[in-house]
Amino acid sequence: MVELRKRREAPSDAPQPPQKKSNSYTNESDPSKAATPAADAAKTKQKPVVGDILSLDGFGGEIETHDGETTNLKKLLDESASGVVLFTYPKASTPGCTTQACLFRDEFSPLTATGYSIFGLSSDSPKSNTTFKTKQNLPYTLLCDPNATLIAAIGMRKAPKGTVRGVFVVSKAGRVEAIEPGGPAATVEVVRRLVESSGVQSGGKVGNVVETKDTQDEGDKAETKLASEDDTAEVQADVAAEVADTAEKLDGV
Repeated sequence: MVELRKRREAPSDAPQPPQKKSNSYTNESDPSKAATPAADAAKTKQKPVVGDILSLDGFGGEIETHDGETTNLKKLLDESASGVVLFTYPKASTPGCTTQACLFRDEFSPLTATGYSIFGLSSDSPKSNTTFKTKQNLPYTLLCDPNATLIAAIGMRKAPKGTVRGVFVVSKAGRVEAIEPGGPAATVEVVRRLVESSGVQSGGKVGNVVETKDTQDEGDKAETKLASEDDTAEVQADVAAEVADTAEKLDGV
């Protein structure tokens, strides 16, 4: 007679196969530790803020002056006495941008009293900016950034396309002293205040800016509305300019 033997079961404390290690930073026991690492956060840093010291080598890439000279922010700072003012505008020769450029023109001497170098910055071509500078008799250089590399680097690029009207001020040492979007007069006022805080009174008034705080607040609100209307007009002007350029080319054929 054949004796049947019972199959031996593995002991309950037998070693289990090792689990594959995860490369994830997720910690299920503590959800707060599942955040993106600091290194990734650094990569997604937004625009500079006041007080930042910029690493100027390669910052914003290369741009052109209205007369076709290649330059960059580092070079502009090297050539300045104490720092650089970049006022950004959406489109040369449009109403809001003309107002802004002319305000900086009219205040040019007092605003540069402490050694700032003033530049207008847009994505316009050298030809468009040269026409703009000549027509409005602007005493400063206009910078052309068709790829918006510098415009984006200083946080003034509008999504998905376009330029935010504003002002960016950086000291010769690369310290960000101001970065603000705003209407034509507001961008000039930012620089005025910086100059005055340095002990040099710029004198005169910018546009209709009044020195009382309540009136300034009301003016800022009105200017924001006007700036929005200007942007709409500038988009329409872009289309009209493209049509005009096409017509000009056809006439020359």
